[in-house]
Amino acid sequence: MKYAIYTLGCKVNQYETQAIETMLRQRGFERAERDADVAIVNTCAVTAESGRKSRQAVRRLQSRNPGALTVVCGCFSQLEPEAAKDLGADIVFGSGDRRALADAIERALPVTEVDDPFRRTAFEPLPAGAVSGRTRAMLKIQDGCDNFCAYCVIPYARGRVRSLPLADCAAQGAALAGKGFAEIVVTGIEIASYGKDLPGKPGLADAVEAIGRAAPTVRLRLGSLEPTVATEDFCRRLAALGNVCPHFHLSLQSGCDDTLARMGRKYDTAAFAAVCGRLRRAFPGCSLTADLICGFPGESEADFAETLAFIEQCGFFHVHAFPYSVRPGTRAAAMPGQLSRAEKEARVRRAAAVAEKTKAAYLESCVGKTLSVLFESGCEGHAGNYCPVRASGGAARGRVLPVRVTGAAEGILLGTVEKSGGTDLQSRGGVL
Repeated sequence: MKYAIYTLGCKVNQYETQAIETMLRQRGFERAERDADVAIVNTCAVTAESGRKSRQAVRRLQSRNPGALTVVCGCFSQLEPEAAKDLGADIVFGSGDRRALADAIERALPVTEVDDPFRRTAFEPLPAGAVSGRTRAMLKIQDGCDNFCAYCVIPYARGRVRSLPLADCAAQGAALAGKGFAEIVVTGIEIASYGKDLPGKPGLADAVEAIGRAAPTVRLRLGSLEPTVATEDFCRRLAALGNVCPHFHLSLQSGCDDTLARMGRKYDTAAFAAVCGRLRRAFPGCSLTADLICGFPGESEADFAETLAFIEQCGFFHVHAFPYSVRPGTRAAAMPGQLSRAEKEARVRRAAAVAEKTKAAYLESCVGKTLSVLFESGCEGHAGNYCPVRASGGAARGRVLPVRVTGAAEGILLGTVEKSGGTDLQSRGGVL
């Protein structure tokens, strides 16, 4: 039996896709790009656009695999199972119970199994690893979210916070190191809330320490962080490990205090700026990236101007800017001051233009440094700070090698692999 699979959305979805693939291969399935017996789409619903793309992906995979058993799972089908069935899905699952999903695919019998995510109380253990062809592995340590931000539907798709116990974090980290992965991406729906449901309430720093000590030769990259988690203690403990990548993706969403308050975020710009300073002191030269929602209801031109200025102040390496998307059932959907699609998209372009300037400045700051680079194809890869790098002087896919950066062009660092000496770890502050 052959399967084709397509994934939308976040790293958690990517992780769950590789887990589904692992379980299918254990059952004798083989992957195919066309003419598969089973066509699977792991969907996203974080925005209305994500829902549209999910529907589009189902139709596209059906056209490439005519007659295949159609399987739809993930956040879109969790929230809208009937819409998934209307697309011609034979098997509809939501955002949980991936093992039961693999069993259903093996039986090839039409079924719809979508539970109430708020009734989930335990973390679902899944095989950690990498999507086919990837050089870095993902380790999911947390699921669910308790924040209920005004614009976000994810708690309704994923339920409350559930965490992987510390001992299992360490065991899975050690197993991935044993398989030869050079980098582990620690991911979850909202990893800053890790452990609040576990006995003793360990925090994210405890989980990262457990993984880092179990896999001391592997560099660790953290998934998206709520900025409130980055306390002085958090930064100190992670820097002391020595194998945490100096790249932190922070969930900013707006650079205006009034907008942040309407969004229901739990910080203001002063607190966020303090987090940036904290991380930079603990991890000198680190890169900071961020998510940004443009055109939130009630966001005035003056509010947005504050956000643009804040992007410059923070000096981000990259900003993922996207237009606010109305999600039915969220508080923001009923807020006054909804902006036009054209205005939201115009603000995305303006934010991207400012972010390109801060990106160029950060890339220039890397020139003259030696960075450790995980090579993914030929002479190209990513440094610990997540900058893309193209190097001469020889490279090997899946290896982490020191590269002397000699320049930057078109958003990529250029350099040469150092032949003698060097180390993949900074003396302090993690992996560059």
